Amino acid sequence: MDNQATVRNAERLAAKIRRDVVRMIGCLGQTGHLGGACSCADIVAALYGGRMRFRAGDPSWSGRDKFLFSKGHAAFAQYAAMAETGYFPLEELWNVKQLGSMLQGHPDRLRTPGIEAGTGSLGQGLSIAVGMAMAMRLDGNDDGKVYCVMGDGEMAEGQIWEAAMAAAHYKLHHLVGIVDQNGLQATGRVEERLNTYPLTAKWSGFGWNALETDGHDMRALLDALDQAGRHQAGPTVIIAGTVKGKGVSFAEYQAAFHNAALSRVQYDTAIAELDRVIADLSAV
Repeated sequence: MDNQATVRNAERLAAKIRRDVVRMIGCLGQTGHLGGACSCADIVAALYGGRMRFRAGDPSWSGRDKFLFSKGHAAFAQYAAMAETGYFPLEELWNVKQLGSMLQGHPDRLRTPGIEAGTGSLGQGLSIAVGMAMAMRLDGNDDGKVYCVMGDGEMAEGQIWEAAMAAAHYKLHHLVGIVDQNGLQATGRVEERLNTYPLTAKWSGFGWNALETDGHDMRALLDALDQAGRHQAGPTVIIAGTVKGKGVSFAEYQAAFHNAALSRVQYDTAIAELDRVIADLSAV
C-alpha cells in the first residue's frame, strides 16, 4: 500500500503534465491534442511517477521497463512526464512541433531519447509491445514490464485484437495494456461511431486478465498496476475510466478539444486552474 506522500507526488506530477500540455499548445494558433493528453495524464504519472523502472539519465538502460504510447497523437503527455522526471530540460517542451525539434507531433525514437517506438498510427502500438515483451523473454528479462497505453477509439482497429490474441497465446505476463477510456474520439462518442463496448468482457474473452479502475484516482491506478504485476498467468489490461480534457474545465467531455488551438482567454483560464491544483497538492 502506498503512503499518502507517494500518491500525492504522483498526483502533483499529473497536474504538472496537464499544465505543460497547455503550455506546449500555447495561444498563438498551434493545435494540440489537449483532450486525450489530459485524459491520460494520471495514467502517465502513475507510470513515470510511481511504477515504471527507468533511468532518465540512461534511457537505454537494459533493466528498464518499456513504455509504448500507442495513442501517439497525445504524445504531449509523455513529453511532459519525461521533462518533469529529468530526461531532458523542461525548456525543450516549448520547441515542440518546430522544425528540427527533438519533440515532434508524434513520438520519434530517433529524435527523442527514452521513446521506445514511433507511434500514432492507431492500432500498432500493442503489436510493437507484444514483440518487445517476447524479445525480453528471449533475453531472459521477463521480470521487467512492457506497458502499452491505448485509446478507447483505437479499439476499433483490428490489429489491436490480433495482438491481444498473440499476447494471450504466448502468456506474456509481463505485458500490461492500459486503455484510456474517455468515451470520445475526434468525431464524437465512441459508442456512436463504432461501439466496441463492453471492453472488459472483450479483453477477458481474448484471454487477458482484465481490470477496471478510475483513471483519475491515483491510488486506484497504482493498486491496479500492482495487481497486474502480481498476475503471472498471462497479460493484464487495465480499463481506466477517464474524462476527455480532464483538469481543464471548458475542455472536459468535449470532442472539439480532441485536437484544437487555444484562445488567449482559454489558455489563461486553463493555466490558472492547473496552477491552483498544483498549489493545493503542494500545500499538503
